[in-house]
Amino acid sequence: MKVLSQFSAKAAMDGDGVNIRRIADFMNTKFDPFLMLDEIKSDDEKDFIGGFPPHPHRGIETFTYIRKGGFEHRDQMGNVKAIRATDVQWMSTGYGVVHSEMPLADAVDGLHGFQIWVNMPAKDKLRPATYQDSTEVRNPEISNKSQATLRALAGDWQFAGEDRISAPIQGLSGEAVIADLMLEANASAEIDLSHKQYAGLYLYQGSLTSTLDNDKVYQQGQYLIVDSQSLLSLQAGIEGAGALVFAGQPIKEKIVQMGPFVMNTQAEIQQAIADYQDGKLGSL
Repeated sequence: MKVLSQFSAKAAMDGDGVNIRRIADFMNTKFDPFLMLDEIKSDDEKDFIGGFPPHPHRGIETFTYIRKGGFEHRDQMGNVKAIRATDVQWMSTGYGVVHSEMPLADAVDGLHGFQIWVNMPAKDKLRPATYQDSTEVRNPEISNKSQATLRALAGDWQFAGEDRISAPIQGLSGEAVIADLMLEANASAEIDLSHKQYAGLYLYQGSLTSTLDNDKVYQQGQYLIVDSQSLLSLQAGIEGAGALVFAGQPIKEKIVQMGPFVMNTQAEIQQAIADYQDGKLGSL
């Protein structure tokens, strides 16, 4: 792979005192159509037990993926779901959603999960909200001969030369697709993302060597923007590796962000705040 830019996740806090690691760009210049990635990873419940009490969103899509433990999701549309290990959840918030995400009482062995924000184009930011999850249908996986496994979380995926697999969740904004790439010790993988303009990956475990980039080594906690027109060719270290892989088509619109709202103008942000305060987004 050809790395264009690299970033390191920064420690942050959100919700009711939840400790996270965050990569974000609300200037919408680097990750378009993606906006933010939060990672929660802890075996100490004090880092996440407060969860995320009821809060609103407008103008974005939130995509949650759990690798360990789980959350209970509730929203004003009437959805109540337990999102557990290997599950994903997608909300296209549009006009607005009010929801909560609280740790499951039976998730006693820690929590590891991600929430990804995807921008919505201006024409869709006020459409009705929709909700979907994968709790009833397992996300498909494909393995290559080098002990690498790719789990499709959103959209269609394939290793170079292997059959295509399709995640149950399709149709993210910006034609965004998301996968979890898991490599055993010294495993390798090649993924062709040339049909997308944007590609990136977040290394959440182990280390990866870019076999097309002078064998440079990248470590856990790094987010890499890569050239989508170059083959994504990776080699794991002796401890193996895990990475979320992202691709999509940039929306290329100016945005304004304030907390959970992402719109195109400051006036639209003020309207979102007013609508929430007036109860127009609903309540739990």
